[in-house]
Amino acid sequence: MRRKQFILAALAALAGLIAAPQARAATELPFSAVAFAAAQKAGKPILVDVWASWCPTCARQAPILKTLAADPANAELTIFRLDFDAQREMVHVLGARMQSTLIAFHGMTETARSVGDTQAGSIAALVASCQK
Repeated sequence: MRRKQFILAALAALAGLIAAPQARAATELPFSAVAFAAAQKAGKPILVDVWASWCPTCARQAPILKTLAADPANAELTIFRLDFDAQREMVHVLGARMQSTLIAFHGMTETARSVGDTQAGSIAALVASCQK
């Protein structure tokens, strides 16, 4: 009888683990004008990360953005990575003058912008600005 109870308890515990809701994370995508426009039209919170592979400031921003993306409080956030070198036209359209630019939007409205910021607190505040 104990074996049967143990097996039932183990199955119940396993079912609880399987059914447990997973914490959602922000969506991270390479920049696409079509996807960006769709997210804006849907009224989503958006962060555009204008980065370059050779940029040391971008490299310091990356782990901060990764931490913010994993935070369940930012689950509705869409992060678009805009390549400063390969997507120059969109960099110009968004008015980014240099790599390491972060631009927050709530739908169609730009809510905040920073250039060269590597402070976790101020980047978190920038992200929070687009979720209101």
